[in-house]
Parts: sequence; C-alpha cells; structure tokens
Amino acid sequence: MNNLITIFLCMLCTARGLAAAPPQYPIAKIIPKSDVIHGDHRVDNYHWLRGKTNSEVVAYLKAEDSYAEAVMKPTRPLQGKLYKEMVSRIKESDLTVPYRNGDWYYYKRTQKGKQYPVFCRKYQNLEAREEVILDLNKLARGLKYLGLGTLSVSDDGHFLAYSLDTTGYRQYTLYIKNLKTGKLSIEKIEKTDSIAWAADNKTLFYTVEDDAKRQYKLFRHQMGVRDADTLIYEEKDEMFDLGVGRSRSRDYLFLGSTSKTSAEYRYLLAHQPKGEWKVVLPREKDHEYDVDHHGDNLFIRSNKAGRNFQLVSAPVATPQSSNWSVVIPHRPNVMLSGFELFESFYVAIERENGLPKLRVIDFGTGRIQVIPFPESVYDVSPAENSEWKVSAYRYHYESLVTPNSTYDFNLNSGTSTLLKRQEVPGGYTPSEYVTQRLHAKAADGVQVPISIVYKKSVQLDGRTPLLLQGYGSYGISEDVNFSTARLSLLDRGLVIAYAHIRGGGELGKPWHDAGRMMQKKTTFTDFIAVAEYLIANKYTSQDRLVIIGGSAGGLLMGAVTNLRSDLFKGVVAMVPFVDVINTMLDETLPLTVSEFEEWGNPKKKEEYDYMKTYCPYTNIVPRNYPSILVKTGFNDSQVMYWEPAKYTAKLRATKTDSNELLFKINMNAGHGGASGRYDHLKESAFVYAWILKTISSP
Repeated sequence: MNNLITIFLCMLCTARGLAAAPPQYPIAKIIPKSDVIHGDHRVDNYHWLRGKTNSEVVAYLKAEDSYAEAVMKPTRPLQGKLYKEMVSRIKESDLTVPYRNGDWYYYKRTQKGKQYPVFCRKYQNLEAREEVILDLNKLARGLKYLGLGTLSVSDDGHFLAYSLDTTGYRQYTLYIKNLKTGKLSIEKIEKTDSIAWAADNKTLFYTVEDDAKRQYKLFRHQMGVRDADTLIYEEKDEMFDLGVGRSRSRDYLFLGSTSKTSAEYRYLLAHQPKGEWKVVLPREKDHEYDVDHHGDNLFIRSNKAGRNFQLVSAPVATPQSSNWSVVIPHRPNVMLSGFELFESFYVAIERENGLPKLRVIDFGTGRIQVIPFPESVYDVSPAENSEWKVSAYRYHYESLVTPNSTYDFNLNSGTSTLLKRQEVPGGYTPSEYVTQRLHAKAADGVQVPISIVYKKSVQLDGRTPLLLQGYGSYGISEDVNFSTARLSLLDRGLVIAYAHIRGGGELGKPWHDAGRMMQKKTTFTDFIAVAEYLIANKYTSQDRLVIIGGSAGGLLMGAVTNLRSDLFKGVVAMVPFVDVINTMLDETLPLTVSEFEEWGNPKKKEEYDYMKTYCPYTNIVPRNYPSILVKTGFNDSQVMYWEPAKYTAKLRATKTDSNELLFKINMNAGHGGASGRYDHLKESAFVYAWILKTISSP
C-alpha cells in the first residue's frame, strides 16, 4: 500500500507542478514467484502484474502512462504540429474504387472529422442511388474502441453478416442485418471468427473460438431460427485453427484446419449446405496446402515437392496426390505465395529476389503475362476481385515513395490502367525522395536485403539520423508500403530503412526456416548486421540510430538491445513479445500452443535452453541501455499487456544508466492501438515526437 501512496503522490505532484524537479518514474513492487523447470530455478519478481482486475496493477499501469505523459510534456507542441501535418496529408473525405459483386457495386468512404469508414453500395451501375449498408461511426457512438471483423453479403444481396469488437481484445460478436429493411435479425453470436454464406441465402457457416482464442468449432446457422445451431466439426488438436470460406466460383465452401506447418481442408457444395463435408487431403506432418475450385478440378498449392510450393490440379471427386497434374512446378528460388482463380484465367502470386510478382495465365491458350512494375523496391497485392467472369485483374501497387495505387490489368491488351492513386493533399513530389535496395552481409555470409528511403537533399555523411525497422517472424514479409505520416520524419531529414531479415518471408519459406525454432537467433544477428552496415556505409552513426518493431518485431527489439545495447541511440518496442519463456509455458494463453512450431516448446529441455539464450525479459542484466519507449494496449489478446509491463519494471530495476525509459499504455485498446483513424494518428505523433527528441538529445 505504501508503494501505491508513493505512486499517487508522484502523480499529484506532477499534475500540480509543485516542484521544478523532473517527474519521478513509478517503481513496481517486487513479489518473487519461483518455479523450477528442467532443474533450472527461475524467479519472476513481476508475475503479479498479470492481475488485470487487481486495482494495484491498474494503478501502476496508469502511473507509468502518466509518467510518460509528464516526460513528454515539453514535446506537446511538436506532437500537435506532427498531428496536424499527418491530418493535412490525408484526403479526409474520400472513397475507395468500387468493385462489382453480383448486382451491386460496393465501396467504402470516409468523411472529414469522422473516425471510421462508411460501407456503401449502388445497384447495377455507379450512377444509382447510394445505399449505406454499415456506418461504423454510428455503431461507435459511446464506445472507446470499435473494430470490424468480417463483412459478408449473401448471394442475393439481401443480408449482411458482420462482426464487431468493442474492446480491442479481437473477440467479435456476429450480427446479421436485413438490407431491405435496415433492421437487425435476431442473431447475436459471440466469439465468432470466419464466416461463409451458403448459396441458399439463408444458411451461414461460422467458426468460434475457445478460451485460448483458437478457432475450434464450425457451426451451421439457419437465418431467423432461434434453436441451437448445428455443430458441423470440432478441431480437437490444439495446434490447429479453423477457418471457413467460399470459392470465387461460388460453387464450393471450404473449411481449413491449419497449424504453422500442416493443413487439412474439407469441402462442400455451396448449394447443398446440409450435405457431407469431404476431406481434400488428410493432414500430414510438414505438409502445408490450400485449395480452390475451377470447373471439374480443385487447384491445390502444396509444399509436398519443396518448401516454396507448387500448384497442382486434381479432379473434384478424387483429389488424392496420385491424381495430381502439375500446373506450376516447385522452383527453389521462387516462392508461390498464393493463387487466384477466375473463369478464363488464373493469377500466380509469387516472390522472387525478395520482391512480389504477379503472373497472369490464360486457361485456354496458356499465355503467360507478367505484370511489370517500374521501381526496384515496391509492394504489390491483390485488390477486390469478387467476380468470376472478368477480363481484367485488379491489384494494388505502392512503394516507399509511390502512394497506394489501384490498377486493372486487362488480359486482352496486356496493359494496366490506373483507376485511383492515393491523393496527398498539400502537395507531394515523389521525385524529391530516393528509394534503394541495399544488402548487408550477415555473420555467415548471407546477403540480407535492406529497403531504404530518404529525401534527396539529405547528406549521407555518417551523421544522418536513421530509423531502422524490422520484424522477422512467421514467414511474414516486411512490406515497403507508402505512408503519408512517414513524410513528417523524412522531411525532417531522417533516413528510414527496413531490414528484411531471416524469419520473415521475403525470400520464401527457406528464409523463414532460417530464422525460427532453433535458428531464431539468426533473426537478431541479421538485424545487427544491417545496423552495422548502415553505420559503416555512412547512412548514420550509433548515436543517431533509432530502431523500431512491433509484436514479434518487439521481441526483436528486446533481443538486439540485450545483445548490442551500445549500437542504438533509441528503441521503440510496440506491443512487444518480450516474455517468451513464461508465455510459451502457459498453454491457457492465446496463440501459445499453435506457436510451438514457430518458437519451440520450453517444456522440451533443448528448446527451453535455446529460448533462454535470447528471451528479452530473461536476459535483462545490469548494464547501460539506450533510451527506450515501450507501447502497449491493456486489452491486447496477442501480446498480453503484462509482458511489456514486466519488461519495463525489470529494466527499471536492473539497468545502470539514466537514459529515458517510458511505458505508454492505451487502456482502451488492444494489439493495433486506437481504432479511430484520428486517434491512431495522435498515437503516431507521440511516437514520432519521441524519436525526434531522442535523436536530437546529446
């Protein structure tokens, strides 16, 4: 209780400005919790911070947040300026490119001053009267958070199924709206995730999650029926999650049961919702696949022939591997990331040399067209392609200097037509900025790609401030997207770089494999090699280098800071996964069991011993650390708030320097921070102000 009084007195003194002394950070009390695993005695002094409903825990979190606000008070004018800049660069009233689905054109629009998008449609042509199908601004009234999960319209266009999260915990409630009357149906289904309509316009399939947020049951629901829904399938293996969807042909429903390294799919005719779900291919160890439908065949993307996947086809009735016909063979240097099927053509979504590619192949002629892209560093992704019978493929293109652009690729002419490019109000000239692809040599000689952007006027003399970002987990690529907010840093002379380190997916599944499980530390040494390369080549210096990463990228921040605390001026750890051992020992938490195949299982001694060598929380020791900003959300379901809270508390009690350590927590949000677009920009302004303050301090 004395600790609590101290916290509140510090807060009160700061609020009243009774002293000119700098604000004092709160000190978390120590309550040792001991346990022994594999003969190793472990003590966690801050386990008590897991008590989410404990008033003392809440008081400590709020005290940390108040301390962060007090320290950052001198930067409030800068935060305000940054926020105004960010808002001035977005077209506040705007709409997306409409796409056709059945008899309707769908799009969403934003309105100046409103936090959330409005979802709309028009009947048969774009000159028709607008119909608002869902206005998130109205639904958000009186709420501190609103997240949209799924949004799906029945085939006849009469019913809208959508799900909402009102806490940030990513736990969604499903509603069904009658689009003829505008009224909600009787349905209100809790803890839903994926959904898919059957072809009869009255049957809806949905998955629900268990207490550990694993999607584990598939139900069939009849519109307007109050009786209990029918359980279709329950996934008993805790390594696997369910997900239900519909083929673009609209002929089949698919139920995927997937782990990090294996898959099993079931399929059902969409017009026979009470029929029997059949297994495409039984699950096998280390066999990952996904599936879609075209004509008499199923198309299967499989890694059976190699880690970077091949594409095969097989008869719908007999999809066993003995009946496979190879459509795209496995290629060691090209990752087949995905594929999209249409009536007359299909698209191969690939990655080669660390960059995404789109190949369009005609079913009838076999003609292959590779969509060309003009820059050496870019990102491309599928757009809304809902229709089956089309002669154009829609995609998004952007880069570190090119705003998000929507194109249609016409198969007949072989050309792309720009439909819309993100507008940057106030004037933006891409030619004033430089983007490059560099490579750093890792400790084992492997070349690690780096994407970099800066203003042409910047002098690369070794004293330039630089922000280095990384992720490196789950086979997820660190994509190089355009950001209007980022211009506030570039225009102030910062260089911004992205490290495409192992553990990510930039160079295919082998790149992921080389940075997971018992190779995880390669992710961290790759990042350090990138930082050292940028310093050696005069892009920056150690006292002008700030690094940033979130979630698993927050683990990266904690690990490299422990390994090379001398290398960085500042560290921004967003919702950081830093308490790896304790979290992976607790199978009641979301994600834990399914991620044994990413991080390892600490109940196995060899994997525990390896994990212990890099776990950020475990490896905090008395030494000087750089300035650190830690951010989280109280309702985070992916990285529980107590991980960054414990990390901050232990770091405060252990480190030997006087460098700044701030812990910023949003008590009304989760993993992604604030849900409203203006609130989100305010959070970005806070982080940017901290970065600018840190690189300018002596």
